[in-house]
Amino acid sequence: MLARASIRFLPAIIGGLILAVLLAAAPSVLARGTPEPATAAVPVAQLPAEARTTLALIRAGGPFPYERDGIMFGNFERRLPPAERGYYREYTVATPGLKHRGARRIVAGRGGELYYTADHYRTFRRILE
Repeated sequence: MLARASIRFLPAIIGGLILAVLLAAAPSVLARGTPEPATAAVPVAQLPAEARTTLALIRAGGPFPYERDGIMFGNFERRLPPAERGYYREYTVATPGLKHRGARRIVAGRGGELYYTADHYRTFRRILE
């Protein structure tokens, strides 16, 4: 008799356990999804030399050394101020010693604002000119 009663409540017990796991994980999931605004700033003079070279190429309109330079940056993580699709473009900042593009980028907004990331879009700093 006790076994039948336990089976009858099994879906509720499993549901409760799943809910408890989800609620326990919620703070870390929410923390990862929370946008980190690009409030920090960095003067051009404090950027790595390679970033200053990339800035000069952006101002000159190229030519750019990497095929993907100038592609649309989607801002999917919402780390930069919201803007319509296509507003931001990304450019590679070379990393000495790497044979690939690395993690460093400059993201340029259509309005002239520039952002630097050294950690592949996790954090941004507004470039002050």
